[in-house]
Amino acid sequence: MSFDEVIGQREAQERLIQMVREDRLPHAMMLCGPQGSGKLPLAVAFACHLLDNGTPSAKAMLQKLEHPDLHFTYPTIKLPSMGADHKPVSDDFAKEWHTLIAQGLYITMDEWMQAMGGENQQAIITAGESDDLVRKLSLKSSQGGYKVSVVWLPERMNIECANKLLKLIEEPPLQTVFIMVCEEPDKLLETIRSRVQRIDVKRIDEADIQQALVARRGIGEEDARRIARLANGNWLKAMEELQVGSENEFFLDMYKMLMRLAYQRKIKDLRKWSEQMAALGREKQRRWLSYFLRMTRENFMYNFQNEELCYMTQQEEDFAKNFARFVNEANVVPISELANLATRDIGQNANAKIVFFDLALQMIVLLLQK
Repeated sequence: MSFDEVIGQREAQERLIQMVREDRLPHAMMLCGPQGSGKLPLAVAFACHLLDNGTPSAKAMLQKLEHPDLHFTYPTIKLPSMGADHKPVSDDFAKEWHTLIAQGLYITMDEWMQAMGGENQQAIITAGESDDLVRKLSLKSSQGGYKVSVVWLPERMNIECANKLLKLIEEPPLQTVFIMVCEEPDKLLETIRSRVQRIDVKRIDEADIQQALVARRGIGEEDARRIARLANGNWLKAMEELQVGSENEFFLDMYKMLMRLAYQRKIKDLRKWSEQMAALGREKQRRWLSYFLRMTRENFMYNFQNEELCYMTQQEEDFAKNFARFVNEANVVPISELANLATRDIGQNANAKIVFFDLALQMIVLLLQK
């Protein structure tokens, strides 16, 4: 794993390299930033940079992320097969972890939960993990250099683990570097936050996402530009846009159908539309309502004829060319409030046919407001 595999983040990369170059590398640091900004790939690339002694064997081990002086810590769950007194540790799921990160280091907690087979559990870092780290890091470096501990999502440590890790950070073993990868630093103990050097990782530049989509995914320039804008600095979001294209097309079709039938006041057809929506299932209904809210915002902004303000696919923009004028200053807030109310009702298990038919009927009135 090298810095070349990290998307963007050149400023953060340079800062990390400069700390090594100027011999002022802290023994504990914390990379903080929003989801999808590439904190974990950046942390792992830096760990490999520290452990690379130039030998072919070291390079081969680092390429597979199986270097003996590279230690990963991550949230885990307790499986039914584990004993009552067993405190789950990262090594219990080492196979699943390496299988997941071999596919790429831009990962989500949902993906990790699926890999462990515990989607309905709460993943934490247990006190057993800190005991394991003490044992591992007390050993002499196998390659005679650094020992690096990469801790993914340290905010998920339980209090016992956090206190033990604090002691380890206060009295670190020789040539040990802790690199924490954190999304919610406020959930960490203040005593830990005060003892690590924080490095803020910004959202990825739009141009870097666009370039990566073209180079890594073979996306055309125009599609890559649109996806990069929709991603808003989040590579995971960019990947989502590629994967959920078919669902988005369906959502757009249902949105267009609603607006056309409401404008034409076709009550009987709107009832059929609401029955179609009711058949989707609660989670998909909520996703569509989120899509409805986004399209309301985008169509309203389209009226200002400023490309920098709009984040739509080509198909969405094609529809907006004729429809956007119906979303204006007079109705944009009521339309948004209508969708928020429907989202609340669906979340409270209200009758979906009634919720969506009511939304459809109210759209007849709101589209006429100017």
